[in-house]
Amino acid sequence: MLIELLAYRCVALIPMSLPLAILISSVMVLGNLAEYYELSSFKSAGVSLIRVMSSLIVFGAFTAVFSYICSNNLIPLPTWKFGSRMYDIQRQKPSLRIDEGVFNEDFQGQAIHIGNKKSDGRTIEDVLIYDHNEASRNRLSVVTAKSGEMYSLEDDRYFVMRLTDGHQYIEVQPGNAANNKGFPFVRTSFKHWTKIFDLSEFDLNRTNEELFKQNRTMMSSGQLRVAIDSIRIRISNRRESFSNNFNAYFHYITPDSLLEASKDNTPTENAYQPDTVRTIAASRPERDIQSIPATALANKAALHNPLPYRIYEQNADSLKAENGFYRSFGLRDRKEISSKAKTLTRGVLNQAESASRSIDSIREAEAKHIFELWTKFSMAVVCFIFVFIGAPMGAIVRKGGFGYPILVSIIFFMLFVVLTIFCRKIAETFVIPAAAAAWLPCAILFPIGLFLTYKAMNDSKVVNLSAIRAYISMWIRKYERGKTTVEQ
Repeated sequence: MLIELLAYRCVALIPMSLPLAILISSVMVLGNLAEYYELSSFKSAGVSLIRVMSSLIVFGAFTAVFSYICSNNLIPLPTWKFGSRMYDIQRQKPSLRIDEGVFNEDFQGQAIHIGNKKSDGRTIEDVLIYDHNEASRNRLSVVTAKSGEMYSLEDDRYFVMRLTDGHQYIEVQPGNAANNKGFPFVRTSFKHWTKIFDLSEFDLNRTNEELFKQNRTMMSSGQLRVAIDSIRIRISNRRESFSNNFNAYFHYITPDSLLEASKDNTPTENAYQPDTVRTIAASRPERDIQSIPATALANKAALHNPLPYRIYEQNADSLKAENGFYRSFGLRDRKEISSKAKTLTRGVLNQAESASRSIDSIREAEAKHIFELWTKFSMAVVCFIFVFIGAPMGAIVRKGGFGYPILVSIIFFMLFVVLTIFCRKIAETFVIPAAAAAWLPCAILFPIGLFLTYKAMNDSKVVNLSAIRAYISMWIRKYERGKTTVEQ
């Protein structure tokens, strides 16, 4: 099992190991050429550094293609197998181990305590066994014994405990009975008592591997695109569902008008205006009381009594002057309406918060899938970029072997790993688009590669400390001259 896991994991590490291999090899090759002045001989003969690097560039391009093929076609299957096996191992119980003075609960529904265990590992004393298998039926069982022995059968399928000189206590506890009288209690004494435990629950159970196919790391680029489209449909359906649920509280808003308003960022024709309720109430007869958008005020149940509506209809002009429809109700009705309005408002707010959390969770899954899709391409492209970082650095440091090349390679590779992890985090928190985050490490490393190649082609130092010191000294002299002028 361990060998199988290692084999699956080794295949999954190919896309990450290829950039490091390209980086180390390019630094070592150009470092050896520069250390023994072979690179200087090439340049003195008129051969440019790019021409010297041409074979490395071609090899890096082939490596990038191979990296993408591995990520897209070869990696999903081993990753799928690795995830399935790892899940089975995590759910697997450890080997049976019963120590003295400790309650062992490896067997389901059983708790075993051993007071003393002899050096032979077989003879035991002061045994206590709690049986909870029938606890749901209010039946408790306890077994105690002064001594005994424990052993496994030859095929390791069963574990046997042979106890001597003990008692078994069985008690039936009352449920919801009216009195606690007449419930049985059984005590049994025994000279020899044998308990056999099935060890099949310690076997490794293989989970159905089809359950792991939905993980994004186990998908090819085509499957990821399909999954991204499905996630976007889920987001659209969730927004539409919330919009329609929200419209149920406001009868004057047509279905999906909120979605259209959010897309166009413009108010809809049916958007609520301050005088909407007053206008509708004044224009509709009493028989249309059920169609009044009462939820904007409180609840239609508060308007079932037609008396306030008649008062409002008869005194519409005077009520408008006294703040309209709401004041047409009595004090008691107004309190009830206000209470129901607050309840409805809290309900709408809770639905909005729940929908927001749900949509954010789905959007995070979408960002992870998008990042995983474009990472397959960026991991391949970075193999090609590392040629333009490793080869110039080898020409600059002029050291071969495993000393400086390893150090230089590790520095740039760790920069790439840190950038990848950082970009993954900012993509999942929606700071930048996931596709841009996947390409950001390449966008940062590519200018560095061009800069190093330019420096190596011109045989100049990457960091000219003398020029920096001269520049700083110049500004110090200017500052001192300006200070002297001010004092004079």
